[in-house]
This record gives sequence, C-alpha cells and structure tokens, in this order.
Amino acid sequence: MRKRSHRSTAVRAAVATVTAGVLGVTALTACDATGGNSPGPKGSTAAAKPSPKPTPTWDTSPRSVAAVGDSITRGFDACGVLADCPEVSWATGSDSGVNSLAVRLLGKSRARTHSWNHARTGARMADLPLQMEQAGAQRPGLVTVMVGANDACRSSAGSMTPVAAFRADFERALRGLRSEAPKAQVYVASVPDLKRLWSEGRENPLGKQVWKLGICSSMLADPDDVDTAATARRDAVQERVVAYNEVLKDVCAKDKRCRYDGGAVFGYRFGEEQLSHWDWFHPSKDGQARLAALAYHGVTAKEPPA
Repeated sequence: MRKRSHRSTAVRAAVATVTAGVLGVTALTACDATGGNSPGPKGSTAAAKPSPKPTPTWDTSPRSVAAVGDSITRGFDACGVLADCPEVSWATGSDSGVNSLAVRLLGKSRARTHSWNHARTGARMADLPLQMEQAGAQRPGLVTVMVGANDACRSSAGSMTPVAAFRADFERALRGLRSEAPKAQVYVASVPDLKRLWSEGRENPLGKQVWKLGICSSMLADPDDVDTAATARRDAVQERVVAYNEVLKDVCAKDKRCRYDGGAVFGYRFGEEQLSHWDWFHPSKDGQARLAALAYHGVTAKEPPA
C-alpha cells in the first residue's frame, strides 16, 4: 500500500507540473496574440502596416468657388460709369479677357454652374458675416475674400473702421462660415494700396472730377493738395490699410483652411491700363485680369505666399 500510494503521489505531481507548464505557455501565447500593452518579441518578422498619408490641408483644385467682398469683386466701373459689371469680376466673371479665378480653376462650363458672387458694392467688413453665411449655404470648395477698402474709404480719416472692430467682424465672419461649411477653403486677398491708386489717378482730369462725387474721400479728397494736413490724412489712411492687412493675415493664420495672399494685391503696382477709365480708382478689365492671375497663383501654390 505504501509503495502504491507513493507511486500515485508521484504521478499526480508530474501531471500537475506538465499541466502548469502547458497553461503557462498557452497564457504567454494568448498575450502575444492579442498584443496587450507590451511590445512584441524582439526580432519579430511581422510587417508593420504603413501609416496612412495625411490628407493635405489645402486643396489646389477646389471644385466650386464662392466670392464675397466689395465693389472690386463686383467689377464696379470696369465696363461703364458707376455701375457693377460682375461678368468681368476677377473671382467669378465669365469674360474671356479676364479669365477669372473660377474659370481657371473649374473651366468655363463648370464655372457657370459652380461659382457664385455674393460681393456687394460699398460693403465693409461688418457686412462680411452675412455674405459668408450666404456663401456657406452653397457648401463651396473655395471662398474668396476681398474686403476692407471701404473701411478705409470713408468721408474722413476719422470715420475709418477701428482696427479692433475690423478684426472682430472678420473673426465672426469666419466662425459663421465654419458653422455652414466647415471644410470650405478661404482665400483672403489683401486690401489694395489706396495711396498708390491716388498717386496714379490724380494726373487724370476726368478721374478727379468723378472723385468729387464722393469716391474714397478720406484718400481722394482734394487730390492736388499736398500740404502737411493733406499728406497726414493720406498717411493715416495708408497706415490703417496696413493695419487691416495685418489683421487679415493674423486671423487667417489661425484657421487651417484659410490662406492669405501674402500682400500680393497690396503690393501690385496698378498702372494706367489697370485702372477704370471712368473713375481711375477701381480696377479696369485689365486690372481684373491681373487680380485673377494673382489669385490663381496664390490658390494653386503648394505652399502659401510668404
């Protein structure tokens, strides 16, 4: 009996030892199979899956275009005196001589059905939130913005839109667009150099007569007056335009789908052929074409303008 009991005890011990080993191996195998929180065994030959390529933030080939802004985007005074001419708009116009941004990006046929112009002559930054809301409702691939000249072009330098208000309205406009069209891209053109426009147009007698009707009085009033007070007034307008452009750049930089033109429009040297021959201040048809070319370069560039 003693020998049999000893043998049975030994057998049970051996079975327990083997069972424990098997369970241990199984447990380790199960842990490796599920990954857990531990790294895999060294020297593993399992091929790692390649990381997916990130989706580019900026699409250089948007499939639709909506434009917001002021008289420049409406083609004001480009075809006739004191009248809009949206067909020559740099952003969405259909005129072949302009070759608008929409036509360059979409082609003539698609541009007719997938581009919209919500700009309004006389609009200021305070009007942009509503325009952005209208644009956003169409879920555009790209929204172009050119606004700010009328904020500086007031009856007097003292009446110009304060920089803080300009910023607040632009931020509100972008927030409104994002609520309607979160993935829409925004291309922001800088405010033109109004002082240069005064310098170019003041030599034309007809232009100066039209200016008397009240076009941008803060800059264009008494165009031949170059005394200290007049110079200081124009300098104040110029400084405000520069400040507006800094706001456009700063606010746009905080939105990953917004691109500022790097001051391209402000820096463009409009000459006689690029100015309306009715008011010598707004862009002519040729000027609209130059704006379209600048915008196309800015939108299709792989990197945003410096």
